[in-house]
Amino acid sequence: MPRRCLIAFMAMASCLSVVVSGHLRQIPAGGLPCELFALGIATKLRVGSNSTAKASSDFGRMVTAAPEAVLHPSTPADIAELVRFSASSPSPFPVAPRGQGHSARGQSLAGGGVVVDMRALASRCGHVNVSAGGATASPYVDAGGEQLWADVLRATLEHGLAPRVWTDYLHITVAGTLSNAGIGGQAFRHGPQISNVLELDVITGNGDMVTCSRDKDADLFFAVLGGLGQFGIITRARIGLEPAPKRVRWVRIAYSDVATFTRDQELLISKQAREAGFDYVEGQVQLNRTLTEGPESTPFFSSTDIGRLAGLASKYMTGTIYFIEGAIYYNESTAISVDQKLRSVLDQLNFEKDFLFTKDVSYVQFLDRVREEERVLRSIGLWDVPHPWLNLFVPRSRILDFDAGVLKGVFADANPVGVILMYPMNRDMWDDRMTAVAGDDDVFYLVGLLRSAVVADDVEQLERENEAVLAFCVNEGIGCKQYLPHYVSRDEWQRHFGDKWSRVAELKAKYDPHGILSPGQKIFSSPASMALATM
Repeated sequence: MPRRCLIAFMAMASCLSVVVSGHLRQIPAGGLPCELFALGIATKLRVGSNSTAKASSDFGRMVTAAPEAVLHPSTPADIAELVRFSASSPSPFPVAPRGQGHSARGQSLAGGGVVVDMRALASRCGHVNVSAGGATASPYVDAGGEQLWADVLRATLEHGLAPRVWTDYLHITVAGTLSNAGIGGQAFRHGPQISNVLELDVITGNGDMVTCSRDKDADLFFAVLGGLGQFGIITRARIGLEPAPKRVRWVRIAYSDVATFTRDQELLISKQAREAGFDYVEGQVQLNRTLTEGPESTPFFSSTDIGRLAGLASKYMTGTIYFIEGAIYYNESTAISVDQKLRSVLDQLNFEKDFLFTKDVSYVQFLDRVREEERVLRSIGLWDVPHPWLNLFVPRSRILDFDAGVLKGVFADANPVGVILMYPMNRDMWDDRMTAVAGDDDVFYLVGLLRSAVVADDVEQLERENEAVLAFCVNEGIGCKQYLPHYVSRDEWQRHFGDKWSRVAELKAKYDPHGILSPGQKIFSSPASMALATM
């Protein structure tokens, strides 16, 4: 009997065992519909504990939810077949795409359903195709949603080109960051990564394969960008490119006063500074207790520098140091003018005298700077630990209140292991037609509390501090929005989306009417809840 017939026969006959990849496998009672294993994709489904266990958790190590199976697709059509089957089943099951699993709160999990291993596409049909443009066309790259940004960088640099906006960590997937927004130090100038997308291939919650853009199926295009995986699975993105520099002048400057620090950051991202200033602007906050240099491939601070910085921090009761991190891109032919440009920028700033630190590195070294830190942390067992991260968009009008109440209040006695980011972005670089939620002020800050739980007891303590941070923001009316959001109730999600909520609910009902996509977000739990959301 042909294997396809054997699969179908056994699925219909018993629903207790099926043939998958040539082996007899047991299907848990009450699991996925048996007919699923009679489809053409049956040989690409894995139900073994090794596969499902890996897909049961994510980078955050805060949530576990075991799928019944993992799909290793050969083509996007395999994913569409899976989604169509679920959508047409009497009891639809959840489906979640997973790239590197770099979510923090179970957003890439599908408990009781099927996780799609997007990275399987990279080895089978994955692609990064570059169009260098010409006299009448701008350059772009077509990248599979499963591709790592590091691979996109490598491919585009072969043509002397690169995307405009990068996240700090490049070893995550294109679809993963575009489903959130994709922010980094270039966002003040070019907007988030989603603002630089020209076209998408998407598989909707109905299983339809759609190519969309600003001009074609625009409602789906804008819904998916920053849509948290709720409306479709991104299988290809066309992203605008620009000429890539060769070198980067990398700068860190220290501050002891938060008002001066934020004032200078806002100057650096202002319209008058965008053309003549830094190409990249971020900021960090370091408590005196954690004033150490990270394990980067090109460390800024020697032991002597760290001692001087600690001495600077000890002059003030708060013991806090703020850093602006900036970068100027250049090529060998402009090496002399970059010195003049840097001096011109620094002359406008009011950082602590004698606390200027610079490095000259290649463009690739700069963009992939976190990779070396990852290697070091893995070597000492501090990478695969719980990450109870909290990322907030804080209005410029309340950033000093946030600093006083959180960094000098909630964290007054904290001893965090990790990074605290604080840097501004311009609201006018975000497109309100997209699902992604930005801050309310014309300038808002990303505050990333990227802390790690080194020992088990740390998780509870860090979670209590996160709750205290959120409670402070609510009680003081600061109006923060979560980036990479995590909420536990529909009311919280409604507040998060604000005026966008009704449109979000309508688009969910249109493109994922059975509520099967990305259930880990816990925005919509069932078709019934979606119906209520639109009332």
